[in-house]
Parts: sequence; C-alpha cells; structure tokens
Amino acid sequence: MVSTIPEISALFHRFRTVVITTHVNPDGDALGSELALAASLQQLGKNVTILNHNTTPDNYLWMDPENKILHFNPENHSKYILDADGICIVDTNQPERLRSLEPFVLQSGAVKIVIDHHLDPHPFGDYYLIDDDATSTGEIIYALLRHSKDIKLTKEIATALYTAIMTDTGSFRYPRTDPETHMIASDLIAAGANPTEIFSNVYEDWTAGRMRLLGEALDSIRISPNGKVAYMVCSQKMFRDTKTTEVETDNFTIYPMSIRGVTIGILFNELKKGIKISFRSKGTIPINQLAKEFGGNGHLNAAGARLFDKQLDEILPLIIERAIQYSEGNVIPIIGQ
Repeated sequence: MVSTIPEISALFHRFRTVVITTHVNPDGDALGSELALAASLQQLGKNVTILNHNTTPDNYLWMDPENKILHFNPENHSKYILDADGICIVDTNQPERLRSLEPFVLQSGAVKIVIDHHLDPHPFGDYYLIDDDATSTGEIIYALLRHSKDIKLTKEIATALYTAIMTDTGSFRYPRTDPETHMIASDLIAAGANPTEIFSNVYEDWTAGRMRLLGEALDSIRISPNGKVAYMVCSQKMFRDTKTTEVETDNFTIYPMSIRGVTIGILFNELKKGIKISFRSKGTIPINQLAKEFGGNGHLNAAGARLFDKQLDEILPLIIERAIQYSEGNVIPIIGQ
C-alpha cells in the first residue's frame, strides 16, 4: 500500500521495538537515513537496532561513534528481527538487496515499512513511503521527522541527514537538486550539521590503497568512437594489488562523466562472484532503462545493476554497444531482457 507521512509517523509512535536495515554495500544516503531514523525513534522511547549485511565503509565510520550499526550475524542477531514490532527498510525496495537479512525479514511477523526514493518497489512490505522525485531517502526521512512535533532535530540527526542528502546529490550538483533541497540543507546546518567537516570526512580521508586504486581505474578509462560514452574498470586483480574492495570505488563514476563530450559514464566492478555496474548519464538520457535491460534499476541519470552469472569480458561489450545507442538518442529501451 502507498502510504503518507502522517500514516508512517503514527505507526512509529505505536511501535515498541524497531529494526532498521538497508541495502548491501550501504552508501552515505543509506547510512545517514538509518542513523537519523534510529536517533529519532530513540527520542520517542523506542528500542531500536540497526542491522546491516555489510560492515560500514571506512569513510563513514565517523558517523557512528557509538557503534549503533551492527554487522548482521544470524546466530546473534536474527532474534531482533523476529521479535520486532516494526522493521524499517530504507534506501531500497527490493528484499534481495538485504542479502543475509532477507529470509529473516520476510519471515518476521513485524510490520514492514519501506522508505525509499527508487522506482518499481517490490511487494514485500506492508507500508511504502516512496518518493521517486526526492533527491535521497534522507530527504524523505527529513520530511517524516519534521512532521512529528515530538522529535527534536539534534546535531546528530542533522549531521546524518546532511550526509545522506549531500552524498546522493553529488554534493548538491545533480539535476534533482532544487531550491527545496538547499532549504533543507540550510535547516540541517542551523541544527548543527557542519558542511566542511562532513565533506572532508566523506571525500577527503582516503586510504593510500584507495588512492592507488583510483590511479589504476583512471588508467583503465576508455571512450567510445562517438566520444559520448566513457567507462572504467576495477578488476579483482586491482582490488588485490591495492588491498581494497568494491566499496572503495564509491563516487568513481564522476571521473568518466567529467570528460568533455561524454554523456554516459559507466563503472564496472569485477566481483568475486559476478559484476557490479554503475551507470550515469546527463540530460534526458534514461540510464535507468539501460540498467533495466541488464537486471538493474535506478533513476533517470543514475542507476546500477549486479550480475552474478556473467564474466566481465562477456558483458562489457554488450553494455557499451547499447550505451552508445542510448547516447545517440535513437534507441527504444528493451525492458526485461
């Protein structure tokens, strides 16, 4: 069912015990939304547990000094999910993206609330607070918290939400950024969020390994014959040599997109099992439709896909061929391929 902010707010007031979770390899929006929602519910006297499939990436550990986010272990943590009154899934609407938590979330008798800004929600929750026009899930959480007169916008909450919105708007430069986005940011800054510190913590505190990985990834960039598609590859060998993981490629897509004339940028991450692909586009190119052709989804200008049954050298040429067609604007999307 499609829900409203007042409905979800009323539900949260009724819960006693809540579990919050998000997608595999959580980003700034996912983590910021989790932490802001958890702190808000704790103000209401709720017992809150945050459980994630992955550990928190190094560049976001500063957000969670009290280690509220737990790395899910079924033996130790499944009882929290099974015993909860409510489960809140943020920044994803697809249960398979919860990975190890999925069977327990689906089995639990708790009321399941999905809060997200992505398209095509899967029917596994009880309530869906979806706004695909929002810049981020953090923006939706902000509206939810501002609706409740019982929740104070503390520095902790403001910092988490500012991080969520900043990272998912590309530091306020992506197309969906509008006057309302900046007004929300202004309110969060007034509540204690420090833009300089947040940006530095997220984007200016790299490991030496990540810097070397970026160097190798930049060296891998290739441009299509028409000059409109650029892509980069991070292979398993690159991860091993630099002692990094796919998590540390966050925001690498800005580099192929920064090349003059390029309208579609793609990052291929070779995984131990499969491939992760990040798509970006400019203007009205529906990159989410291209992602759908390969089992993914997303927004008009930002999308992703994850393939478990393909090799990189097998799938890369197919995607680049279709991307070139999209960049020329003379393609009819093939959905469900």
